[in-house]
Amino acid sequence: MSAPLIPISGLTVANRQKMSATLGQAGCSKSACGASEGPADMDPAVWAKVKDHPCYSEEAHLYFARMHVAVAPACNIQCHYCNRKFDCANESRPGVVSERLTPEQAARKVLAVAAQVPQLSVLGVAGPGDAACDWRRTKATFEAVAERLPDIKLCLSSNGLALPDHIDEIVAMNVDHVTVTINAIDPEIGAKTIAWIVHDRKRYTGVEAATILRDRQLQSLDMLRDRGVLVKVNSVLIPGINDAHLIEVNRAVKARGAFLHNIMPLISDPAHGTHFGLTGQRGPTPAELKQVQDACEGGARLMRHCRQCRADAVGLLGEDRGGEFSLDRLPDEVEDAPEARAAYRAWVAGERADRAAAAERADRAAAGVADTVLFAVCTRGSGRINQHFGKATEFQIYEADGDGIRFVGHRRADNYCLGGIGDEERMARIIQVLDGVAYVLCQKIGERPRQTLAQAGIEAIDDLGSDYIETAIAAVVQARAAQTAQRA
Repeated sequence: MSAPLIPISGLTVANRQKMSATLGQAGCSKSACGASEGPADMDPAVWAKVKDHPCYSEEAHLYFARMHVAVAPACNIQCHYCNRKFDCANESRPGVVSERLTPEQAARKVLAVAAQVPQLSVLGVAGPGDAACDWRRTKATFEAVAERLPDIKLCLSSNGLALPDHIDEIVAMNVDHVTVTINAIDPEIGAKTIAWIVHDRKRYTGVEAATILRDRQLQSLDMLRDRGVLVKVNSVLIPGINDAHLIEVNRAVKARGAFLHNIMPLISDPAHGTHFGLTGQRGPTPAELKQVQDACEGGARLMRHCRQCRADAVGLLGEDRGGEFSLDRLPDEVEDAPEARAAYRAWVAGERADRAAAAERADRAAAGVADTVLFAVCTRGSGRINQHFGKATEFQIYEADGDGIRFVGHRRADNYCLGGIGDEERMARIIQVLDGVAYVLCQKIGERPRQTLAQAGIEAIDDLGSDYIETAIAAVVQARAAQTAQRA
């Protein structure tokens, strides 16, 4: 539980700004200067694979963009939480695309994005069906892109059913990141998440289908691990079905060498037309999701920054620039801009070193926190507080306690401002989304939403805009401690 609100605005603004400036000063401490070599608990060769991949590195998602191309429409499973939609621009969830592409169209689109988005580091095929089931199109796309853009990493997502048939080709094409969705390892539980599978040209249902799927998924993990391919396992948390079981899933995938385990919430809006949505199966609350994630700590390394992207997403995690690069907007001739990507990556390397040192100082400064405090941060990336409250469509959630400051997830909400005017219905939803949060850190906020947040027990702070997130949080924690000491 988060601590009760202790207002710190006004009296300590100047001191808070001074503390944040001190904590955020550039320059590496001895232990932080190794940021470019990676975390102390990670093999340097593994760090080299993940450091620029926004899905495989929590830090990388602050700086780097991914791109999905919708070249694989076929699927061999019908999941109860999936309803693929084409020509759809208003839904942000897996399986949804605005355009289905041929491999040739996809390669042209990737070239256009790479020339205009220097943050791009990864190309992924995540459907809208299954990348391994529709392997011919996936492979042709990867081959065309790898020839023109050798610095872009290749990545694919699969349900795992057809994956063992293509491991040799995946390794040969230097695809070193594969995501496998595993929602259960107990077939009795797995059967509740799917309608059917098609394997070896035969349709299966029930426990038999779930058993075949489970065995193929675990076989995929073993084969990929043995070939040195990094594996991320996705699991959809479905309350009342697999929520308690995901701890067992976490243990099982860790034992098979999975690099990351991403436990993500079920999306079950009836408007999406999924089986779960139409039958009333609810998704988890943010608190329930965090509870399951926390229960898995100590097992497989957890991913907490997933945005459950569309199958045609473009940009940083949490943003979608796909509409800017529809086929009708692409230039006839595309010239690559590798120099811009190289320059951006050089800038990120320096920024990472400075931020690592600042974050280390911030952790030390927060060491005296006796309880747990939750912060909601408005950010557009780069690890800084650089977004107006009214424009935020999601909040990054950080936790501060005696063990330091850490990212624990994100919470989505429609942005408060529409055409410069606040929407009170949206504000009410934002208040619900921020349940348990004590402070909102943003670049700027209007007086009315500030007051509304205060009435809900949440203090908005906008005098630390453009600061590193961790140093700003440490400054607030220190000011809070000073205020408490004065009152004692």
